Amino acid sequence: MKASVADLIHTSMGVSRSGKMMKLKSVESVFTIMILLSVSIIGKSEVYIVTIEGEPVISYKGGVNGFEATEKLDVTSDLVTSYSSHLEQKHDTILDTLFDDGNYKKLYSYKHLINGFAVHVSEEQAEMLRRAPGVKSVDKDWKVRKLTTHTPEFLGLPTGVWPTGGGFDRAGEEIVIGFVDSGIFPYHPSFENQNTEPYGPIPKYRGKCEVDPDTKKSFCNGKIVGAQHFAEAAMAAGAFNPEVDFASPLDGDGHGSHTAAIAAGNNGIPVQVQGYEFGKASGMAPRARIAVYKALYRNFGGFVADVVAAIEQAVHDGVDILNLSVGPNSPPATTKTTFLNPFDATLLSAVKAGVFVAQASGNGGPAAKTIVSYSPWIASVAAAVDDRRYKNHLTLGNGKILAGTGLSPSTGPNKKFTMVAANDVLLDSSAMKSSASDCQRPEVLNGIMVKGNILLCGYSFNFVSGSASIKKVAETAKSLGAIGFVLAVENVSPGTKFDPVPVGIPGIVITDVSNSMELIDYYNVSTLRDWTGRVKSFKGTGSIGNGMEAILYKSAPMVALFSARGPNIKDYKFQDADLLKPDILAPGSLIWASWSPNGTDEPNYVGEKFAMISGTSMAAPHISGIAALIKQKHPDWSPAAIKSALMTTSNTLDRGYRPILAQQYSGAETLTFIPATPFDYGSGHVNPRAALDPGLIFDAGYEDYLGFLCTTPGIDSHEILNYTHQPCNYTLGHPYNLNSPSVAISHLVGTQTVTRTATNVNEEETYTITSKMGPAIAIETSPPAMTIGPGASQKFTVTLTVRSASGAYSFGEVLLKGDRGHKVRLPVVAMGYDR
Repeated sequence: MKASVADLIHTSMGVSRSGKMMKLKSVESVFTIMILLSVSIIGKSEVYIVTIEGEPVISYKGGVNGFEATEKLDVTSDLVTSYSSHLEQKHDTILDTLFDDGNYKKLYSYKHLINGFAVHVSEEQAEMLRRAPGVKSVDKDWKVRKLTTHTPEFLGLPTGVWPTGGGFDRAGEEIVIGFVDSGIFPYHPSFENQNTEPYGPIPKYRGKCEVDPDTKKSFCNGKIVGAQHFAEAAMAAGAFNPEVDFASPLDGDGHGSHTAAIAAGNNGIPVQVQGYEFGKASGMAPRARIAVYKALYRNFGGFVADVVAAIEQAVHDGVDILNLSVGPNSPPATTKTTFLNPFDATLLSAVKAGVFVAQASGNGGPAAKTIVSYSPWIASVAAAVDDRRYKNHLTLGNGKILAGTGLSPSTGPNKKFTMVAANDVLLDSSAMKSSASDCQRPEVLNGIMVKGNILLCGYSFNFVSGSASIKKVAETAKSLGAIGFVLAVENVSPGTKFDPVPVGIPGIVITDVSNSMELIDYYNVSTLRDWTGRVKSFKGTGSIGNGMEAILYKSAPMVALFSARGPNIKDYKFQDADLLKPDILAPGSLIWASWSPNGTDEPNYVGEKFAMISGTSMAAPHISGIAALIKQKHPDWSPAAIKSALMTTSNTLDRGYRPILAQQYSGAETLTFIPATPFDYGSGHVNPRAALDPGLIFDAGYEDYLGFLCTTPGIDSHEILNYTHQPCNYTLGHPYNLNSPSVAISHLVGTQTVTRTATNVNEEETYTITSKMGPAIAIETSPPAMTIGPGASQKFTVTLTVRSASGAYSFGEVLLKGDRGHKVRLPVVAMGYDR
């Protein structure tokens, strides 16, 4: 490309000597050709993540002349600064050698967790990079998406956990949680630096605070200690719109403010929506600090290149916990295995740096193998329905009571009101009935006919797509003087969620199609029409109940329908991995938390300061906040130790002491409830109080995770070297020998023995070891008991033997019961084969 453009200019200028006009035309043609060439390059250009030879700061042991080892990520060290500059110069040298200025754009240099860069180049240029000396991998960037007050009480935090750390006003003190999300609304009371207990400086954290370009005020206030945004890849892809996405840490979506408040929002903030108060909200660790790394945006989600840059910066800045309520839209195009790509490799280095990572497991449930959080160094969080449910009902004039949802006041006791359907009260009969029935446009409806009555509306696909909202139905009904509204669902797609929405007037959504049909039949029979079909009189009546009061259920927690399910996969052929996922279950359904008033992620909450939404996005920050409490109590624990404490102390029984259930679809696509398995909830539902004092932990470090990768069948050792810069010198024998707090064998033939090493984090205790397993597989543990001193470690084995090759997974557990009261449980999953 360099030679052809230079030759073109030289030839054109030479020809032009014969005359001025000739010269002008030739120059003009040169510029035209150059512009066309430029357009061609830009048109084909995409973002690529490139890794190159040489260790990043976190792994550099020395060996480069003039640069000493930097394995500890101390960014105040001159050694780290010098080596970081050296790496960036190498990145620039590679690009400058290959390409002309203006023919590429480097977006980021990655130096601390991985060694490489993100660059905007054409497909041909990417191929040149692949062949260039010193380049190890070139991955085309891919998209990620968001995986979208009562829970502190449900989890026992105010009475069982916060008092152990000095009360809610000390819970999470000095711990910094980083959020890679859609930003934050810093003026929300959940994030204020409260006057009664102001936040002081936190020297260990070194992050930057951007300034709001409109108000010229810092996004930080002591509670929020860091605020930065990352959008280079989004801008290069042409997806970023500064008018709606905001070129700042400001949350234009709502999702980021919501997740930050769940983990670390201030305690006791009144949840007020539509003039009603729905209790008080608190984060899991209300005194933890918040560091914002905005890399997700309202209209398109985000790009991995931006997310990796955000993670690099967060670890560089000194966060303790990293919350990722984000997952890939699709597998990386050039990576064979789920564990090895720039995203997971960056997180592996983050964990090596001592940062605990919680990631939402995905919202693709209830189908199997829908997990989007794969790696053993990450805590993958599934979503639970907690004990609080909101229900409402519509009573018809014939006495029938139809169940539905709606956080609304009632129409009043002992009185029924006439029901009028939107299609029957059109101002203009020529108006499209399909566009009027969803009650989004009050101007097409006859207010005289609606006033004082219940407006009956139809649920359309527009509600699924987000172009229609229940909030707008309520606004339409209120503007026309209706006493309330009913939204009838006549058909529904599998997986559609009907979360209750707070509205200021009586309103209900009839979510069950059969109930909607009963309502419509009653309305049609009761409504008198002339021969043209026009209504002569409305005779159908009804009343809407009070949906404001939450009902508490003992059948909680329960695995939410949408929560992604295992088994985990090791590659994008969907072959099963010898690693259990998800890891743990946490509340993720109908979660109240703060919202950005200009957020559009949920149309029903536009303009509100709080929102109640569902998703594994909401479950992950519960774990991040609880992990902050554990880190506060045990500051020297590794990320694996924190994850182990969370998993081994979790619950598999609900509040009624029955096995936890999972929401599932039956054959008729109706909701049913089945016994949950580890593929639904991992180890079980989080138990914060027990996690603070687990008795034993199953620790693991960077070398162990390399051993897991090196023994996983099908992973090329060169691919491991490309992403980790480490050869496979360390092996576990089998990937299931990774010292994780679970056991998973996807292809069990004959007998296999698995080893685990338990470390005592309390006083000396004697543990009795028992086990149980489904009938297709026999299980034995050895020794039957062991005494472990404080800080000491001891190994035990779990032996699994195939009794019958059933073609299905068997589930079981290993229980270590201590004589000082500790109970440590490891889930076991295995599938037996004849050979």
